[in-house]
Amino acid sequence: MTTANEWPDLPADVRPSRVDHQLTSGVTLSAIHWPPALVPAGSAEGSPVPWLLVHGLASNARLWDGVARRLAALGHPVVAIDQRGHGQSSKPDDGYDMATVADDLHLLINDLGWSSAAVAGQSWGASVVLELGGRHPDVVKTLACVDGVLGGLKQRAPSWEEASDQLAPPALLGKPRSVIDNWLAQGAADWPEEGRAGTLASFDVRADGTIAPWLTFERHLLVLRGMWDYDPLPRYNDLEMPVLIIQADDGHNTEGKEASVDVAAERLATSRVEWFRPAHHDVHAQHPDQVSSLLHRAVNEPDFFPTSGASAP
Repeated sequence: MTTANEWPDLPADVRPSRVDHQLTSGVTLSAIHWPPALVPAGSAEGSPVPWLLVHGLASNARLWDGVARRLAALGHPVVAIDQRGHGQSSKPDDGYDMATVADDLHLLINDLGWSSAAVAGQSWGASVVLELGGRHPDVVKTLACVDGVLGGLKQRAPSWEEASDQLAPPALLGKPRSVIDNWLAQGAADWPEEGRAGTLASFDVRADGTIAPWLTFERHLLVLRGMWDYDPLPRYNDLEMPVLIIQADDGHNTEGKEASVDVAAERLATSRVEWFRPAHHDVHAQHPDQVSSLLHRAVNEPDFFPTSGASAP
């Protein structure tokens, strides 16, 4: 399936296409393929590394549009996906534990014909790509974790009942589209238009003007349970590939986030930490220029990562 009309304002030569990937597990993942620009022969950067971009909970592949377009312009093959239950992908009633969703990415990389890739994930997606790196290190060259839950949800909510109460999604089904439009006007006024459009793409906008999240309430809770059950700390010790940690400081719980980042950086064999201050949780949609530059440099600059697990200044 190709739906180029999702990007009517982009020139045809840079416009992505949406492709359904039927995985051997039976799940279909909808992926946005961005055509890479040609890199001049003999370029010092060599053959561009492919990037797989993974969204967060209740989000969708389109939140990566700004970053993906810029990476593709630098010559990278880029694929952004809707994870299971989200966007245009299959919506099974199970399989939302971290191991299964990480295996989805492994199957997709194989289906793409990539021997290996750099992989970036935001929020929930950061935990998913972390687990991918631990379970399938042979296919991951570099990881980027963008404003993820570095210490695990159990640090915030010791019981599942607390977690489900605190983090249950708002009731948006059947609300007028103006609810999202108003939030974008107030909370994302400084975002580029492609980031704002990506937010709206997390919803089915119905003919009567109301919205329905592509991720249902029930599946949202299943993803939350998978996150709550997951402890990322042991995985940091397992990873040998370099890990870029991008964190957004929105002014809330800054000390707690800094402490979690420090623990992750100490455990990782090779890492670099970059803070955006102030920034929204969807920092990739808010600041696509800076985030895409970091991802590009992470796989091209030999001295981008420190030689130890200590974070960059």
